[in-house]
Amino acid sequence: MSDPSEPIRLDVWLDVSCLFPTRSEAQRACKGGKVDVNGQSAKPNRVVKPGDIIELTRAAGRRQRVVVKGLADRHIPKAEARALYEDTTPPPSPEQQALLDLLRLAGPSRRPLGTPDRRERRRLRREKEDGAR
Repeated sequence: MSDPSEPIRLDVWLDVSCLFPTRSEAQRACKGGKVDVNGQSAKPNRVVKPGDIIELTRAAGRRQRVVVKGLADRHIPKAEARALYEDTTPPPSPEQQALLDLLRLAGPSRRPLGTPDRRERRRLRREKEDGAR
């Protein structure tokens, strides 16, 4: 944890608290209007302080609400990072839960078209080699 008098940027705090996997994704979410602090849309450079209420818009329109409990400007173990905030998100309604279950049953989201991943590259290479014989 850092000195409480030291200002911490919102994007840095979101990354350090493990609410986003990277700082750049936290910045993208802030710039896209997916992050509200105390009811107002927040920019990545906004200063966070203990007691702030942060609302994040997640996939499928889900909203996550957290209260800032502590500050840190450097990466810490995930277990310690969870102590930086308190998740006060209300449980989903039965309709929302049914929708989430359907999305989960529909399978993993497909990767967008573009460069193949490792498994696809190997499969393509094998097919190409088998076709050349």
